[in-house]
Amino acid sequence: MEISAIGSSQVNFGKTNVGFCSFSKNLNSKIYNSKNNPKTCNFCQDQNIVWHTKSSFGITLKASNIRAEAAVISEKASKITRRRPVDGVKLYVGLPLDTVSDSGTINHARAIAAGLKALKLLGVEGVELPVWWGIAEKQAMGKYDWTGYLALAEMVQKTGLKLHVSLCFHASNEPKIQLPEWVSQIGKSRPDIYFADQSGQPYKDCLSVSVDDLPVLEEKTPIEVYMGFCESFKSSFSAFMGSTITGVSIGLGPDGELRYPSQRQSPKDSSQPGAGEFQCYDKNMLSNLKQHAEKLGNPLCGLGGPHDTPSYDQSPISNGFFMDGGSWETPYGDFFLSWYSSQLVSHGDRVLTRAAETFKDVSISVSGKVPLMHSWYRTRSHPSELTAGVYNTINRDGYEAIAEIFSRNSCNMILPGVDLSDDHQPNEFRSSPELLLAQIMSSCRKHGVEVLGQNSLVSGGPKVIEQIKKNLLDENAVDLFTYQRMGAYFFSPDHFPSFTQFVRSLKRLNLHSDDLPRKDDEAANSLPDNNLHRQVA
Repeated sequence: MEISAIGSSQVNFGKTNVGFCSFSKNLNSKIYNSKNNPKTCNFCQDQNIVWHTKSSFGITLKASNIRAEAAVISEKASKITRRRPVDGVKLYVGLPLDTVSDSGTINHARAIAAGLKALKLLGVEGVELPVWWGIAEKQAMGKYDWTGYLALAEMVQKTGLKLHVSLCFHASNEPKIQLPEWVSQIGKSRPDIYFADQSGQPYKDCLSVSVDDLPVLEEKTPIEVYMGFCESFKSSFSAFMGSTITGVSIGLGPDGELRYPSQRQSPKDSSQPGAGEFQCYDKNMLSNLKQHAEKLGNPLCGLGGPHDTPSYDQSPISNGFFMDGGSWETPYGDFFLSWYSSQLVSHGDRVLTRAAETFKDVSISVSGKVPLMHSWYRTRSHPSELTAGVYNTINRDGYEAIAEIFSRNSCNMILPGVDLSDDHQPNEFRSSPELLLAQIMSSCRKHGVEVLGQNSLVSGGPKVIEQIKKNLLDENAVDLFTYQRMGAYFFSPDHFPSFTQFVRSLKRLNLHSDDLPRKDDEAANSLPDNNLHRQVA
C-alpha cells in the first residue's frame, strides 16, 4: 500500500482504485462504476470527504473539514441494528503492515482514520496492529520509541474500536522492515545468531532458536531482550490495556509463526512448493545436535543433518528422505526429527511462558501463531511440516506437543488459512489445508486451547468468503477472526463490497435494498486465484 500526502488536506491512495461507501441503510451508500463519478455516500458527505478517481494510479481523499468525528460516528452507529453473530465470533481487521513508519510516525494517517470509521460503522469489533521490533527498538537496546504506536492506539480508542497488538520480533520484505539496527550490526560479526541451511546461507529475518538463552545481544539473551520489549510495551500502553487493547500476540519466528524458515523463496521456480530445507546448520544448532546425540549414546547421529533431502524448489520425492520407506521412517529419521521439532517447541514454550508471566497482571489475552504448512499434507511423510519443525506424519500427531505448551501457558493459538479450501489447491502438490486445519483444531480442543483465526490470502471472491464463513460458523468456530489486511485493495470496488456482505452476514445486520450489491457488482468482485497474495505480519 502506497499512500502519499498531497498538499495539506489530501491523501492519495497508491496504485489501486479505492472506494468504500456501502455501509448501512442509513447511509444510502452506493459504489459508482464510472471513472468520472466520485464515490460518495452520506457518511462521506457529512465529513466533507470525497473519493475521486484521480487517475489510473489511484484516487484522492479530500478531508478538508473532518468535524465532530466521534459524535457523528456515535450518532450514525446507534441507528444501525447490530446483533452478535450466533456463534459469538469477534471480527477484527488487520491494519497495514507499514502503519507506523521507520521513523516512528503514522503513515497515511488521514486515510487510516477514514478506514477506521468505515470499519466501526460496518460493525467490525476491532483492528490488529503489527508492532515491529525493528521500529520501536531500532537504534539501541533498551531505547524504545512508541510515539507512532501510541498515537495509533489513541486514534483507535477515539473511534470506539478494540485493538489487538502483534509484537513482531522478525523482519519483513514487503514492506521492507528490518531487525533493529543494533541487532543487525551484531549479526555482521556473529552470523551464528541466525538460522542457516545446509549450504550455510543465513536467514537474517529473525534470530535462531538456538541462541534463546545465550548472551549474544550485548551480554543479554534474546529472551531477555524480547521480554524487555514486552515490559516496556505494557508500561507505555498501560492506559489502553484491558480497555482498548484486548489482546497481544507474541512473535515466535518467521512471519511471527512458530516454525523454522524452511520455505525460503527459490531463485528458480517460486511457483513450485518444494519440501523446504532443514534449518539446523548454524553453529549453535549443530552443537546442540551433537550434544543430544552423545547424550543418547549415538554420537554418529549428531554429526549433521540428513544428507538425502531435496533442495527448496525440488519435489519431496526427488531424494530419499521423504519417500515412502525413506529415511524419515528409520531410527535415524525419528532421532533427528524428534530433536529438530523439540528445539522449536522448547523455543515456543520459553517465549510463551515469559510472555504470559509479563502480562499476567493486565486484563488481556496472550496469543501465539502456528503455521498452516499444508503442501504435501496428503503424503505419508508430510515433508513441508517436517522441515518447518512440526513432527507430524501419517504415524504421528505433531500438534499435540504444540497445543500442550499453549494450554500450559493459558495462551490462545492463532491459525492462518481459515480461507483456504482443498478445491483450489493444485492436485500435484498433494495439499489439504482443510484437513490440516481440522487436525490442529482437534488438538486445541483436546487441550482446551482457544483458537483465533486469520485468512492467509486477500480475495473478494465469493467462494473464498464462503469458505471463511464455513469455518467460522461450524461447530468448531473460532472465538476471534482477523481479516487481513487493510490497504488500497481492501477498500477497492473489487473487494470492499464483498467484505461488506461478509461482515453483514456474520453480524446479521438489517439491510436496506439500496445496500444490496447488484449482480454485476458481485461478478466484478470475484478474482481468480492467481491474483491472491499472502498477508502476514
